[in-house]
Amino acid sequence: MIKKPTARQNSMSGFTLIELIIATMILLALSTMAVPLARMTIQRDREHMLREDLWQLRDAIDRYKDAADRGGFQTKVDSQNYPPDLETLVKGVDVQGKKVRFLRHIPTDPMTGTTEWGLRSMQDDPDSDSWGGQNVFDVYTKSQGTALDGTKYKDW
Repeated sequence: MIKKPTARQNSMSGFTLIELIIATMILLALSTMAVPLARMTIQRDREHMLREDLWQLRDAIDRYKDAADRGGFQTKVDSQNYPPDLETLVKGVDVQGKKVRFLRHIPTDPMTGTTEWGLRSMQDDPDSDSWGGQNVFDVYTKSQGTALDGTKYKDW
């Protein structure tokens, strides 16, 4: 014979409304703490990628200049042995019959999402935001944002 549950047994099963509200409040508090942490982690990762991309571009520019200084290939007279543009680093130059490339591809700027980088030539002012076009001496991001350490990304 099956016994019917009594009224006291029915009220003991499940969660009360107060328990559900408290559990919801705890989850809400934990999630509000996690969102800023996740945003900071994403920004830190993008900053790390920006530093790597800038290092990669500047290293390629330096290797191009070193090869030109050693007389491996001819450059324009007014270029001071710096590359004319970033695309030249990807396409490469002929060195004694062999094509020498300095970059596999132009990296995407993680702050702007494009492959458009700010360029400076030897003839430009160090703080200039416009490129004279003579050569590529330095690169910087076109992002106007501020890093976690308080510096401007374009000053990196």
